[in-house]
Amino acid sequence: MVNPAPQAITILGSTGSIGESTLDVIGRNPGRYRVAALTANRNVDRLAAQCAQFGAGFAVIADTALAGKLSRALVETGSKARVLTGAEGLAEVATLPDVDIVMAAIVGAAGLAPTLRAAQAGKKILLANKEALVIAGHIFMQAARNGGACILPVDSEHSAIFQALPADFGKGLESVGVDRIILTASGGPFLDFPATELRDITPSQACKHPNWAMGRKISVDSATLMNKGLELIEAHWLFNAAPSQLEVLIHPQSIVHSMVAYRDGSVLAQLGTPDMRTPIAYALSWPERIDAGVERLHLAGMSDLSFREPDLQRFPCLGLAFDALREGASAPVTLNGANEIAVAAFLEKQIRFDQISRLVGEVMQATEKRAINCLEDVVECDAMARHKATQTMRTMI
Repeated sequence: MVNPAPQAITILGSTGSIGESTLDVIGRNPGRYRVAALTANRNVDRLAAQCAQFGAGFAVIADTALAGKLSRALVETGSKARVLTGAEGLAEVATLPDVDIVMAAIVGAAGLAPTLRAAQAGKKILLANKEALVIAGHIFMQAARNGGACILPVDSEHSAIFQALPADFGKGLESVGVDRIILTASGGPFLDFPATELRDITPSQACKHPNWAMGRKISVDSATLMNKGLELIEAHWLFNAAPSQLEVLIHPQSIVHSMVAYRDGSVLAQLGTPDMRTPIAYALSWPERIDAGVERLHLAGMSDLSFREPDLQRFPCLGLAFDALREGASAPVTLNGANEIAVAAFLEKQIRFDQISRLVGEVMQATEKRAINCLEDVVECDAMARHKATQTMRTMI
């Protein structure tokens, strides 16, 4: 039997935690994948090392001022990767004719444009950039349908839901007997933190997630539960689920990654060790299964799997996300843009932890909802939200 040719992959955001985990899984499955292109925002040294190790043909640095430094670093590592830069470079490697798979792992709104281009080009997209759906869900899903792209979720929660749904869920959740989708949330590091002390939380505390290894921005979003709110909006688009069909439960152990409840009373759950390599490996190989290098789940050693309703007083960001989902149109764009400014300000110690939700809420209240019909609408509304958030933040400092 002749072995199939390895599938070529572009990793958008290869130096982040998802990108690193993707390369780890690829390295464990030699012969199945070929790394065509790797990209980073500013991490030149790590990008050059990755290109050398995996033989990437293209290296893209988003910061165009670092092109020369990247070229020198590639020479030093022995890599022959061709250097591309900026938004044009990201778009080029996302649409390379010989690329089969695009891992979309650039954090934030910056990842939308190249991911959208990959959808238009009909690629198999491993979607870790939730903002593509949060701020441009209708546009992105329409582009995927028109381009013939295959969208596979990489978030552990959405991967779990995808695995627990019937193959024909695309014709409608009700028609396949689904009652509701239940996303689980660990609750982050401050689940049982005294409420009076939340205002004094430091960035280093917020970035220490109890179960998952993640980047700083996503770690803060997990601590505020905004990450779960963004995942609600993402699930709405991925699974064509109405807001009333979506639910969040706190599950501190992060073993049950999400569940699907059916009309007949059945609840299907996907369980696993909290390691992002599992959903990455599943998306890479779907519909097959490959080695992910993940520690096996020892069910007999578990003493407790607990669940509770989220406290929206403690986690107001989750409530804001529910509001944005129900309002639709530009509301999710405003939510996401304001949150990115708020989290960046918190990480720079410009505002307190408890002011993140306040800042986002004030921006949402002050911003008129608008229709989103094209990418230009998204860009305009995103810029407006960031501008208002920056102005509002100055009144808090």
